Amino acid sequence: MHSAQREKVILDLLRQNGFVSFRDLDRQLDASQATLRRDLVRLAKEGQIARVRGGAKLLDPEEAGAKAVSDHLAGVPFHENIKKMRLEKQAIGKTAAGLCEQGSAVMIDGGSTTLQMCQHLQGKGLQVLTNSLHIVAALLPQSDARVHVPGGTVFQEQNIILSVANDDLMPSIHAPQLFLGAAAVGKRGIMQADHILVEAERRLIDRAEEVILLVDHSKFRSSTGNVVTDLSQIDKVVTDDGIDQAHIDMLETAGVELIIATAD
Repeated sequence: MHSAQREKVILDLLRQNGFVSFRDLDRQLDASQATLRRDLVRLAKEGQIARVRGGAKLLDPEEAGAKAVSDHLAGVPFHENIKKMRLEKQAIGKTAAGLCEQGSAVMIDGGSTTLQMCQHLQGKGLQVLTNSLHIVAALLPQSDARVHVPGGTVFQEQNIILSVANDDLMPSIHAPQLFLGAAAVGKRGIMQADHILVEAERRLIDRAEEVILLVDHSKFRSSTGNVVTDLSQIDKVVTDDGIDQAHIDMLETAGVELIIATAD
């Protein structure tokens, strides 16, 4: 079982009971005790749980929220990211928008690449769930678009709304498609720099029938970070023609459909 899957099981158990014993984790998860201890240490460092004698407990929402609010999101701020690979991102956004069916419901995760979809969604009559205020602003002039946002805290670095206490504060929407960005993509899966983003994106993935990753070729690299999900959970990747053969082979091995976007 991948680390991201183990972490999801651990957090699900904690949300159900508030506490989980190490013995129960050892019994339910197919992993060594040393691996489980590392999982708990990592989750505790990320501020998602507290380790206690015999197991772990869920942090009090106010305690977890205070920790998250006091910190800034890790990673490159949006105003810097938007300037990078601009032409490639525009091509990727246009191609991704073409995958949306008329009148359907979609989820669009915040990011400088997913934002490029918006100008090509006019006339599609979409119902859109997004955590990005940039995307909200881009869609508001489109009278046929119906826009939903989750509850949570606004993080100014990305102009994004995230739940900081691991609460699911999103409207009850289940969408055929999720359009997702990433800080990096590699053999371990897709990664983000901040654990709050990771949790938010995992909740989006759980609500989607099809997960479509939008990344320019520079995101394909070996990187350390928080794994959102492994490649087997991604259905399609839309990228530019700068992707190298090694990463094309990686996606093919994982059973991911690759779509190459080219600039006009």
